[in-house]
Amino acid sequence: MINGKKWTATWIWGGEEESPRNEWRCFRRAFALQDGQAGSAKLSISADSRYVLYVNGVQVGRGPVRSWPAEQFYDTYEVGHLLKAGRDNTIAVLVLHFGVSNFYYIRGRGGLLAELELGSEDGAVVAAATDARWKTARVAAQQPEAPRMSCQQAFAEVYDARLWDEAWGKPEYDDSRWDSAFSVGSVGEGPWKSLVARDIPFLTEEKIVPARIESLRRVKAPRWTAAIDLRAAMIPDSVNHANHVQYAGYLAASIVVSEAGTVTLGFPGGIRTPNIWVDGNPLGKWHGVQPERYFELELERGEHLLLIDVTSTDHGAAYHIAADGTARFELHSPFSGKGKGSGSGETPFIVVGPFESAVNIDHQGVVPISREHPDFIRAKGLADRAGLEAFAAWIRPLPPALYTEQDVFGASVWQIESEPYAVPRQLEHALIPSPEPAVIPHFAEGDCELVIDFGKEWSGYIGFEVEAEAGTIIDLYGIEYLKGDYRQHTYGLDNTIRYICRGGRQSFLSPVRRGFRYLLLTVRSAARPVKLYEVYVNQSNYPVTDAGKFECSEPLLGQIWDISRHTTRLCMEDTFVDCPAYEQVFWVGDARNEALVNYYAFGSLDIVKRCLKLVPGSKHLTPLYVDQVPSGWNSVIPNWTFFWVVACAEYAEHTGDASFADEIWPSVRFTLEHYLAKRDERGLLNMKGWNLLDWAPIDQPKDGVVTHQNMFLVQALRKAAELANAAGRATMESGPFREAADALAHAINDHLWSEEKQAYLDCIHSDGRRSGIFSMQTQVVAYLCRIAEGSRKERIEAYLVEPPEGFVRIGSPFMSFFYYEALALSGRFGHMLDDIRANYGQMIENGATTCWEMYPNFTQNRANPEQLTRSHCHAWSAAPGYFLGSSVLGVQRAAPGWSRATIEPNPCGLKWARGAVPLPGGDLIEVDWRIDGDNMTLKVSAPKSVELDIRIPEGLTGEIVRSVKKVLDR
Repeated sequence: MINGKKWTATWIWGGEEESPRNEWRCFRRAFALQDGQAGSAKLSISADSRYVLYVNGVQVGRGPVRSWPAEQFYDTYEVGHLLKAGRDNTIAVLVLHFGVSNFYYIRGRGGLLAELELGSEDGAVVAAATDARWKTARVAAQQPEAPRMSCQQAFAEVYDARLWDEAWGKPEYDDSRWDSAFSVGSVGEGPWKSLVARDIPFLTEEKIVPARIESLRRVKAPRWTAAIDLRAAMIPDSVNHANHVQYAGYLAASIVVSEAGTVTLGFPGGIRTPNIWVDGNPLGKWHGVQPERYFELELERGEHLLLIDVTSTDHGAAYHIAADGTARFELHSPFSGKGKGSGSGETPFIVVGPFESAVNIDHQGVVPISREHPDFIRAKGLADRAGLEAFAAWIRPLPPALYTEQDVFGASVWQIESEPYAVPRQLEHALIPSPEPAVIPHFAEGDCELVIDFGKEWSGYIGFEVEAEAGTIIDLYGIEYLKGDYRQHTYGLDNTIRYICRGGRQSFLSPVRRGFRYLLLTVRSAARPVKLYEVYVNQSNYPVTDAGKFECSEPLLGQIWDISRHTTRLCMEDTFVDCPAYEQVFWVGDARNEALVNYYAFGSLDIVKRCLKLVPGSKHLTPLYVDQVPSGWNSVIPNWTFFWVVACAEYAEHTGDASFADEIWPSVRFTLEHYLAKRDERGLLNMKGWNLLDWAPIDQPKDGVVTHQNMFLVQALRKAAELANAAGRATMESGPFREAADALAHAINDHLWSEEKQAYLDCIHSDGRRSGIFSMQTQVVAYLCRIAEGSRKERIEAYLVEPPEGFVRIGSPFMSFFYYEALALSGRFGHMLDDIRANYGQMIENGATTCWEMYPNFTQNRANPEQLTRSHCHAWSAAPGYFLGSSVLGVQRAAPGWSRATIEPNPCGLKWARGAVPLPGGDLIEVDWRIDGDNMTLKVSAPKSVELDIRIPEGLTGEIVRSVKKVLDR
């Protein structure tokens, strides 16, 4: 009995590897149903890493939700309506096994578990359960060598449809040539120690079609492109975790030129170091837009040694390299046919090193690797193969599994030729529900690229239908932003698909989630024009409705609220995530702010509760709890844990759920006790970690006393005491945390205030040096966390609206969330609206449909100055979705569970506003106010169960009209 369910099924797998790298594997089980058996039927399923489930050829669902291996989640579907009595039926499952740890998955082993039960729960009969009778085959069309999408995620796609029968999931498919699956353990065995029933609803899947064709170009890619997984090549066992690794070493290859000429060597995703040599000569002058690097070489006929210093800190993204030129060239291993790297499947590169390597865990201290190893120094600038032979002990061939020349990102970023054409009207047939296809232009020289605008950012599964000759290549590449000729490439994210067509009319739906607004669709190697019938994205997110609303007399603020809501929706998957494109990761600190926006925009509760309960699962990594979960990266941002504590208390307050407070309290107490143990003799939190708050040049070192961190710990301790009270715990449990908060606040005021600057300094470094940097971030947190008192409080309060000269300004909308909290606390609502208009207004001016990750104030995380931000859709940035409802509309909780609420609008010059705020028990508080001169008409509608305190703003007179809604008996 596991989680209340008795399992007959066993975990199964196939193939030769326990945890293969990037393998798609199909499973099938045919079974007969007698007449009268096709009634109620439930199919329970889980997989490592992800699955797509079909019953009788119909897609049923995707999953499982992200899990800690010790608590693997499973899904249960009602499938009776899909079964056919008196006939053979088929369950078919596509399993995507990652084979590497990332930021949302910890490497386990390949596995599928499924069980179909017929009839009611009391008299259920198992009709099919995973065992050795299931058949399995690897999806031959999918190439496991495809590049890593990013360090946070799994893999991009290369799919050759000529090698696979898409009818594999249908009942009539002949699987007699498939292998039998084998058992890898009973339920409770293997990496999956326990099974837990899914704790949230299934995600949506809704077809979204594009809005327009942005552009048409004839393009030409470089003659050779490649993507390499350097991290796994240098440190093979790094696939078992997602921590930063460091290494010192080289890549080497031979460029064989058959006739003299120019060869341009390109790095479309950037370089690791500037140390690159050809024949021992360093490459100097380069061109390209940062971070791209392109070097032009004049090479004589013959063999030339390319040596690349790839020494770096590496998290796992693909390394892209390409070449083109007037000379005829090929790349080979320097030791082809000489025992090093020779044989079938040889790649052009060898790995030299690593001479030094290390794994970094921020809260345990980061020790930089030495770059002074004698052999590493001697190998610099090697000129030929003979020189390499002296380092034979350090040389390994680059494994074929870590190398691919199917590099869509490189071919899309580095375009040798790009010639724009007018967009013919007939291409619009691909965007509208018409039986007539769009005919993509065919060029004798070069490829055809369409840039397709989906109108706004989306997140889900890309699909298309085409008619093409066999061997035609369809490349897809999703980006978030373009303006005129400028395209913001997703450096650090290989957001691509390569689909190689079989002959005829065919369709494809990617099983890999992607976020994007613009889709670059490039047809390559076409013998004749390709017909494009449709291209779309199956938008997928946590199931919500637009329960919350906000409108006002200023259209700009309405637009800003809309993009805040849309951003939050896209970042609600099986957990909150930071962004739908670059990462898709549940960052613990981000989720606190996302939860608040969600409360006002959608009112969903299960997703918040799930997120909060996932965090303590990182206890086995560190008692401080990691900053993204579930994850293979053992990283600690202390503030993120403190925000989690605050979010736990806020959820208990929002819902009035005392049982949740009681359940989560021991985990909150556990981690705070470990943080308190890191106080120094001054009583200040003094620790190693990723001591982050904002993407701005504030002084937040990885070791020492960070002021904002100490202040947020004070807030977390106070909220923890409130949580203990909500849980019904005795004062003896909550009291010590209140006392610790007071003591820490006193220590902050004693040691971190500058009389000279009349402000709190940013930090004290580990060597005792007091920071010379003063930032608005630190002053905002001091006010928000109620650290400053008396004259200091008055001083800091003044800084909120008139920052001192030279103080570092706020660099991200995430930090603005706390700034707006401080402004609301001080009653400066007009200043809040001005800041929203200015900072979010510039997003609207630049065509934003979602909220940016950061402001373009500083250079952090921006590959070049033209980038306005890195991620164009980041839910940590959706603050207006909360504050316009809580402050301008004026709806705020006044008692746990919203048994009492305050309605106190803050017009700030607006003539009218209306909207709705969802309640945790269902229904809404609806507010509609309008000002005529000095008179306000304030209309409020709410359930009878909610006690309301309704207030006309100071300085206005008016009329209050309340409508009462009855509550249904349940």
